[in-house]
Amino acid sequence: MENPAEYEYRDFKWREELIDGVTVAMAPGPSVGHSRISQNISRMFGNYLRGKKCEAFIDGVDLHLTEKDCFQPDCMIVCDPDKVRGDGVHGAADLVVEVLSPSTAGRDRGYKRQVYEQCGVREYWLVSPGDRSIEIYLLKEGKFELENVYALYRDFELNKLTPAQRAAIPMSFKCSLFDDLDIHIEDVFERVE
Repeated sequence: MENPAEYEYRDFKWREELIDGVTVAMAPGPSVGHSRISQNISRMFGNYLRGKKCEAFIDGVDLHLTEKDCFQPDCMIVCDPDKVRGDGVHGAADLVVEVLSPSTAGRDRGYKRQVYEQCGVREYWLVSPGDRSIEIYLLKEGKFELENVYALYRDFELNKLTPAQRAAIPMSFKCSLFDDLDIHIEDVFERVE
């Protein structure tokens, strides 16, 4: 009789991305914090978009961008239903979120950012679980520009600030796609240590 652990490992399907024509195996699963951030963002957008034209997709859905690039962002928003097919999204999403991890941060900040920019992604978020920060890039005249960096401060960090400095810290921001959606920073990092 086969060892059940060997059987499970042999049948496990590794997740893959196509990056510059090279198939790259993704880690079998994200950390709990990474997963919570992805779920929090997807839930927030999913609730807001219910009954609207745009749709939120969570980690695991292929984003086909070029013949050499097929990524699986942690979350994406697609407002053109014609781009959504059975095997994923074909063409630029309107918003892409990548949650950084040590093994992917370089690609997310470098090559993937360039491809998202060249393909016309309108808004790009880089979310850092360790820093509890969100970098927002907006596409302007074909180039990503850093719009802002938002962070959720820890108590010991807040204690070092004056009351005026604490009052100046933004607690929420707006997504460029939806002017009536407030993104609360603490909601993005809910239950993330």
